Amino acid sequence: MVELDELQQAIVNGDAKRAVAITEQALAEHTDPSELVTKYMIPAMDEVGRRFECEEYFVPELLLSARAMKGALALVRPLLAASGAEPVGRVVIGTVKGDLHDIGKNLVASMLEGGGFEVTDLGADVAPQKFVEAVRSSGAKLVCLSALLTVTMPSMKTTIAALQEAGMRERVKVLVGGAPVTQQFADEIGADGYGVNASVAVALARQMSKVA
Repeated sequence: MVELDELQQAIVNGDAKRAVAITEQALAEHTDPSELVTKYMIPAMDEVGRRFECEEYFVPELLLSARAMKGALALVRPLLAASGAEPVGRVVIGTVKGDLHDIGKNLVASMLEGGGFEVTDLGADVAPQKFVEAVRSSGAKLVCLSALLTVTMPSMKTTIAALQEAGMRERVKVLVGGAPVTQQFADEIGADGYGVNASVAVALARQMSKVA
């Protein structure tokens, strides 16, 4: 009989091989997939986020835990979809037009998945219209925009304007982040929130998904 608490610990420790093995065994023993996510995987990523906030963990540890989470989640996601289980929320994320940096964006995307969100990751150098199309096709109510270069920050404003022009702005929340981005800039461009790091971004996404 598999010890499910070990799944949570494996994710916290960033042990992807162990996390996948435990998940496989748990599913073979007919453990409810949604229980694995809500009772063990999400709390594990919450603990990782807490350690990051307390500076017990840093970006390398976050990346390892996110990888472990994604490996386990890949086994569970098809079963959740087949059962009709709804995600915490649906998110479209990408690095804005003109910016090719994606490490921070990838980390946020992984942690959002770990937090129970269905994530549509558009990658880097994403044109405003691609965000619009992704929101339309996915039904997402949250859009996360990333930028690492100061010169690409105006693309965030352009993307928000594109959502407005498409008649979608009222039904989606926009969260922005990246090294040069500030709360003041987020306010200036009409974003709904600003995440200073991946952990904060996930917490904000949860709040926004409840009111979106």
